[in-house]
Amino acid sequence: MKSLLKISFAAAVLGLFFTSCKDDDDYQTIESVDKVKIDSVKIVSDTMSVFSVQSIRTYSTYASGCEGFYGYDYIHKSDFERDVTAYQYFTNGICTQASHQSANQINFSPQKKGNYTFRFWNGDNNWITKTIVVE
Repeated sequence: MKSLLKISFAAAVLGLFFTSCKDDDDYQTIESVDKVKIDSVKIVSDTMSVFSVQSIRTYSTYASGCEGFYGYDYIHKSDFERDVTAYQYFTNGICTQASHQSANQINFSPQKKGNYTFRFWNGDNNWITKTIVVE
């Protein structure tokens, strides 16, 4: 019985030791979020049906491993106009210094027939414009 108690105590101490020595760098904190220019846009089909779904892919370049895609700002300017701005996060921690490109997507499901104009922010006052005809 005493040996079972000693083994249980030793296991508990070792468990606490390994848990307390866990590397805190596994989880990096997002320090800030900022706009990132969209380098290019891929639309599979420039014509689609009402209520169907199409994925629109955007591609952006990040300067290091401490940066990555955070989200989109998707603004309905009118029934048929959309402005899309991508955002990147910056983390603290040890990161690779190599730049990398990331692809992300928006799912578009039109509710009305018409010509939809998308403007994707490409830096400064520059926009990549794409049109999708919905029949």
